[in-house]
Amino acid sequence: MEKAGAVYNRVLLKLSGEAFAGTGNFSIDPDQVSYLAEEAVEVSNLGIELAMVVGGGNIVRGAQFSEHGISRTTADNMGMLGTIINALALQDAIEHRGIETRLLTAINMQEVAEPFIRRRAIRHLEKKRIVIFAGGTGNPFFTTDTAAALRAMEMEVDVILKATKVDGIYDRDPVKDKSAKKFDRLTYLDVLNHRLKVMDSTAISLCMDNHMRIIVFNLKKEGNIAKVIRGEKIGTLVEEPRDAGQ
Repeated sequence: MEKAGAVYNRVLLKLSGEAFAGTGNFSIDPDQVSYLAEEAVEVSNLGIELAMVVGGGNIVRGAQFSEHGISRTTADNMGMLGTIINALALQDAIEHRGIETRLLTAINMQEVAEPFIRRRAIRHLEKKRIVIFAGGTGNPFFTTDTAAALRAMEMEVDVILKATKVDGIYDRDPVKDKSAKKFDRLTYLDVLNHRLKVMDSTAISLCMDNHMRIIVFNLKKEGNIAKVIRGEKIGTLVEEPRDAGQ
């Protein structure tokens, strides 16, 4: 299939659990899942190899549960199971639109999903199946942002697309402060040194060490994922300094 104007061949889309909740804070909004599926199908129809990593914060936030007497390991395991619930909903919605998918989990549960095997996952992408990764890294104390960075490196994608509810990275929360400044481009060290809330420091460091670019953009604007893939200048690009030779 011809890649209709796309500047990337293989991408990884990171979706937070919040993306599944719509305007609410918890549970799964069927309308929002349908919206996510439509956006994914649009990308797939461009001929792009699409991998996705989903969060589970709309169901369980491990870090918050650990503050209420539950051990961090148990709370994080609960959170990883939450990502699988979201992934199953998304997989079903995409396949109802005629696009083949594969759900791979870092936690072995062969009755509902394939175990994560790198070569198998790459082969699915090569066959233009949408690959959905769930279960985080399979380990407690690591966020799904870190899982996204890890899978991006393993899948050898061109870029990580970090979907958010705002149109890029700001120096302050633009929802709370209307004078917040938006950045069009940042380096990894900018993000780390200024503690900008994009991805956790482990994920950013992993991307920096492996020269993996990140584009942070607004998921709520219909068609934005396809626009990014076509090379339109939206959101914020995180990459190496321009004099670093990349």
